[in-house]
Amino acid sequence: MLLDKIQTPTDVAALPIDDLPLLAAEVREEIIRVCAKNGGHLAASLGSVDLAVALHYVFPEETTRMVWDTGHQAYAHKLLTGRKDRFDTLRQSGGVSGFLKRSESPYDHFGAGHACTAVSAALGFSRGAVLRGEERQTIAILGDGAATGGMVYEAINNTKAHAGRLLVVLNDNEMSISRNVGSISRILTRLTSTRTFLTLEEGAWKILGHVPRIGHKLRALASRAKYGLKHMILPSNFFEDFGFKYYGPLDGHDIPQLVKTLQKLSRIEEPIFLHILTRKGKGCSFAESNPAKYHGFAPFIRETGAKIGADQPGPVSFTEAFGHALIDLAEADPRVVAISAAMPDGTGLAEFARRFPDRFFDVGIAEPHAVTFAAGLAADGLRPVVAIYSTFMQRAFDQIVHDVALQKLPVTFALDRAGLVGEDGPTHHGVLDLGYLGMVPDLVVMAPSDEHELRRMLATALANETGPSALRYPRGAALGLPDSAPLDPLSLGRSRIRRPGDGIHLWALGTMLQPALAAAEILASKGLSPQVVDARFMAPLDAAALDLLADPNQLLVTIEENGPVGSFGEAVLRHYRTRQQGPRVLPVSLPHAFTGHGTREALLAELGLDGAGIARQVMTALADREFLAGEKAGGRPR
Repeated sequence: MLLDKIQTPTDVAALPIDDLPLLAAEVREEIIRVCAKNGGHLAASLGSVDLAVALHYVFPEETTRMVWDTGHQAYAHKLLTGRKDRFDTLRQSGGVSGFLKRSESPYDHFGAGHACTAVSAALGFSRGAVLRGEERQTIAILGDGAATGGMVYEAINNTKAHAGRLLVVLNDNEMSISRNVGSISRILTRLTSTRTFLTLEEGAWKILGHVPRIGHKLRALASRAKYGLKHMILPSNFFEDFGFKYYGPLDGHDIPQLVKTLQKLSRIEEPIFLHILTRKGKGCSFAESNPAKYHGFAPFIRETGAKIGADQPGPVSFTEAFGHALIDLAEADPRVVAISAAMPDGTGLAEFARRFPDRFFDVGIAEPHAVTFAAGLAADGLRPVVAIYSTFMQRAFDQIVHDVALQKLPVTFALDRAGLVGEDGPTHHGVLDLGYLGMVPDLVVMAPSDEHELRRMLATALANETGPSALRYPRGAALGLPDSAPLDPLSLGRSRIRRPGDGIHLWALGTMLQPALAAAEILASKGLSPQVVDARFMAPLDAAALDLLADPNQLLVTIEENGPVGSFGEAVLRHYRTRQQGPRVLPVSLPHAFTGHGTREALLAELGLDGAGIARQVMTALADREFLAGEKAGGRPR
């Protein structure tokens, strides 16, 4: 196999050009094989294989900086840069990351898990080369809807002033995760419809050069007229207006054509925008026919694409439960509308979009816009629900504060994938949201422990007329409770006791209720009598229930799937410190560190957030006399 001989991009460049399609086929088969076993971002990576092969063939590794936007399209890049021997470990604990990671390879020049960053980062590399006086090519590869994100255009707006040798490649597959939306998509479609003009232009250019005596004068005249002519046929080439030389669109699966074009472009010193057309899922029939489904997918049967274990359906996911609840609430209240940032399927809103097409808005990869758009809807009397993954909502923090909370607008934030998400790793773990949401005044912050609680919390948020609300829930299956629970709103800031006990009080938030109940059983087997409380709310806290725990000889353990800074545990400690009395408080949370990738279950166990780990931390605290003799107002271990 050719792929077995590839350790560096230099090995790719050493191949005869006729071997490159065969290498691409081998790369595709390896991606399909490993994704079938491990799961992963299949469709996007298959679509970019030919581009990756051509780029590594043309551009010398020592004088090139390649910046891939996210890692969805970079599996081929990993295979062509010395990671084939470890590719079987993709997304496994301690194995190859599913995204770009600078610590993993010197060829991952910039780490990326969130979209729309490539042009900005590449502009930094390009300018750095200018400042150093180095002859270096920088390449930014956009794909999977990144061109719908505003950050891309902030970078493009600065390119003419700051770039050196910069090539931006738009890998246009007409998809982000779901189909692209908005005017940018229409502009790209218009550009792809101009093949006839671009072909005519090239042919006419060659003919003019061969006209005796006046041919060169005609070419000079044509050069001056080119801009106007192009704008008569194509009203505006958006990218040329920003100072790029635009080339394309090209067939992104024609490797010889890509190589020939890239070789020519490598000699141009000004900013270049190369537009290629690819098919998401290329080379895998079921991924080509349903690219949204196979964007990020669990292990599957190689021959059919069927999800392994699909014949044994389990409980609905929290995401599905959210989607069902929102439809029920929207049927009862015509003011309810839903907003997605390019992920209607991933956030459970696809059925809502089909049922209420006029009340669903997909804004593309534009989280800040999604939040302020929701603020406008709310200010006009509607009840918007913004469903975005926890890790992506980080991008809209200023809008949450300034445009929603400060104005006390009734916007509901539904944060999917809160907590550890597993194999996608640190770029996608939703472990900071309690911290950044909890610091916002007057924002209600909730976390459901099961699908019934999720339904009631969504109803609570939509019934809250005084300001914004947020609920965060995990990736994966819920508990399997009937999907027809009432949609009765909760009383704000009220917890519930799930297991009676005394002396030790386990206050669990959201996903941590089940591990807390498991820990209570372990502690009970040791002769203790722990109480378990479903905290439900981080903001507002259940102050009345906390105030009942005033005995400094008792132990209150806060348990959350979030980092420790700005956490639920810190909120409880702060509550007792303002009262200058209370029990010992032991915060149990994720560490203040970036957690790697692996299965969610294995990560929770490793970090002490399964039942055994929680019980172990409680027993350690009970054995620590210095902790038990600590300050009376909420002491904590060193």
